Amino acid sequence: MFLPDDRTLTETGLAPAGRGKVLLIACGALAREILDLRAANGWDHLDLTCLPANLHLYPDRIPAAVRDAVARHRDAYETIFVVYADCGTGGLLQAACAEMGVGLVEGPHCYSFFEGNDRFAAHAEDEFTAFYLTDFLVRQFDAFVWKPMGLDRYPELRDAYFDNYTKLVYQAQTDDPALTAKAEDCANRLGLAFERRFTGYGDLAPALARL
Repeated sequence: MFLPDDRTLTETGLAPAGRGKVLLIACGALAREILDLRAANGWDHLDLTCLPANLHLYPDRIPAAVRDAVARHRDAYETIFVVYADCGTGGLLQAACAEMGVGLVEGPHCYSFFEGNDRFAAHAEDEFTAFYLTDFLVRQFDAFVWKPMGLDRYPELRDAYFDNYTKLVYQAQTDDPALTAKAEDCANRLGLAFERRFTGYGDLAPALARL
């Protein structure tokens, strides 16, 4: 379930806005995980609005998009929380959130906070040659990896792009054999060794629980 960036769960009739409500402004790539956590924990005070997941192809646009979303919804909520990490913005998103007085998820990117920032940092230096996929990216591999890189049209580019990679690490948020099989197929298509690493929701769950 994905909600466009100008609608929230409130506006779809799932929850009333007002005092005590928290709005999550999230990357669309995290929508399924956030909704699963919300349902599993009964966090009815959390509303969700999503920005397009393909903003990750243009990380310089993320801070402005978040600013616009905060401005659009600020009057309706006591608290707004941004469910992005730095995500390639070079600190600009963190600076924007600090200026607006809204929190955001800690970490350099979702691969880090899904695994747990401390754990990811502990082995990051040993995994410079790892290419990471999450549940979302496995599902959307063609749309977010294969086609944007032109590999559907020029498969010979695979070696140029991935020659320095040695393995694909699938950070699994869920135990889904079909997704695991698809992730392994992604690794084969890229000519990389395959590793599945069950992370669950990592640091995302406690970040939302604190709200």
